[in-house]
Amino acid sequence: MRRIDRILYNGKIVTLNSAQPHVSALAIAAGRIIALGDDAAIRSLADADTVVENVGGRQILPGLTDAHIHFELTAQSLHEVDVFEVPDKQTAVERVGKHVQGIPAGQWVTGHGWFQDLWQDSSFPTAGDIDAVAPHHAIFLTAKSKHAAWVNSLALQLAGIDRTTPDPEGGQIVRDAQGNPTGMLLETAIGLVSRHIPVLTLEQRADQFEVMQARALAFGLTGVHDFDEPSALRAFQMMRERGTLGLRVVKQVNKQWINAALDTGLRTGFGDDWIRIGGLKLFADGALGPHTAAMIEPYDGEPTNFGIITLEKEEMIELISRASANGLPSTVHAIGDRAVHDVLDAFEVVRREEQERGEHASIRRHRIEHVQVIHPADIPRLAELNIIASMQPIHATSDMQSADRYWGARARWSYNPRVQLDQGVVVALGSDAPVEPFDPLTGIHAAVTRQRADGAPGESGWYPDARLTVDEAVRGYTIGPAYAAGMEDRLGRLAPGYLADLIVLDRDIYTIQPSAILEARVEATMVGGEWRYGGV
Repeated sequence: MRRIDRILYNGKIVTLNSAQPHVSALAIAAGRIIALGDDAAIRSLADADTVVENVGGRQILPGLTDAHIHFELTAQSLHEVDVFEVPDKQTAVERVGKHVQGIPAGQWVTGHGWFQDLWQDSSFPTAGDIDAVAPHHAIFLTAKSKHAAWVNSLALQLAGIDRTTPDPEGGQIVRDAQGNPTGMLLETAIGLVSRHIPVLTLEQRADQFEVMQARALAFGLTGVHDFDEPSALRAFQMMRERGTLGLRVVKQVNKQWINAALDTGLRTGFGDDWIRIGGLKLFADGALGPHTAAMIEPYDGEPTNFGIITLEKEEMIELISRASANGLPSTVHAIGDRAVHDVLDAFEVVRREEQERGEHASIRRHRIEHVQVIHPADIPRLAELNIIASMQPIHATSDMQSADRYWGARARWSYNPRVQLDQGVVVALGSDAPVEPFDPLTGIHAAVTRQRADGAPGESGWYPDARLTVDEAVRGYTIGPAYAAGMEDRLGRLAPGYLADLIVLDRDIYTIQPSAILEARVEATMVGGEWRYGGV
């Protein structure tokens, strides 16, 4: 056995490894776990140069991975005007007005997180609302869902948007009765304005990423599956050049860059254990917040609104098929039950093609992102097609009132990883930050309790039959993402030969009251055998 660099002992270690599910000590060498067992056996492996650390009886879990995060957007949000879940429109307007003080006129100001369904007046805000406090700054505020943007008149003017501007394919410029833009942009129409916002330099973006990484590590994240643009990949690589990268990154390739990816011969897994290529990312529909998620039946109270299809099924099949034939799986955003159905149809076609090529389904680890509401007839199909369900438990507690209001009885089948696990589907959990907070313990709490932090909607939680056990939720942040990344042979568990990625908690989340999980704190985070946050 090689020389041991570090030993942790006197811990309550949950390994998620069936051969040794619970141990008190482990040994690490060259960034990997070498041995696990009781204190006496593992401590006997130490030599004079081994760092031996007493965990003090605290719980150790495998490092947690956020399987769906927009790292660049979240990093930016830490530097923007904060309108996240403000209680009313006026609060958002006041925060914009305060934020622009001291900022030179003509500059862009961005923000994120408003959600009109939380307001007493749930109608969309307008450009005029912001013009009243910031007429000389271009204001761009994305909704919590990221599927809508609220802009002011100067932003519309700088983007050249007026009553003659046509709606882009897959999007909508919301207009008043006279046809004039109101300042609300939906889906792809957001890009008509966002492309005019000045771009950060690579160094500035990497600086923001380092701030974001520090927060992620403090929350117990040791890895992320990122869904932002190539600029995020460049920033992660810049961090690696600087020697500051401390998270493991799986980078998805968005639709507009698929030709470039295929032309260069990129295949899933290209890279190493720090930065690697995932798969093709597509959008099938919108989101619940702006009522653009594509539905089989219309929204309750909106008899003509079926949502927005942002990618027709035929094109979806063509893209997924071409990516698969060239070594890339696909991961498709689908929130409404119509979108989920269409994505499953597309995967069914491509799975047949893969079978004809003699490829086992595990070679192309296709995913559906969100699966927020599914038609009962489609429930078995993810398992039948071996499709990963990438879901975000915090969406359930955040959106439950809107789901009940606009989806009615269909909400029973929404935000429900339980039904997928019961079918044998691999479930990978995440946050969709900055849409939701990226603290994984809040996600675990939401998955286990189906309650908000204040206990709403009651002791049993929202649709309590959808609750997960703590162990299932933890596996959703560990084993599930590792499988989705093709790294299940070295990540997601604590076992000999696995990467030494782990976290230390201040309490045992397996035995405390589920409501108390929100009070749990990460005291240390290790990635690759090094303490990246805290220590013992």
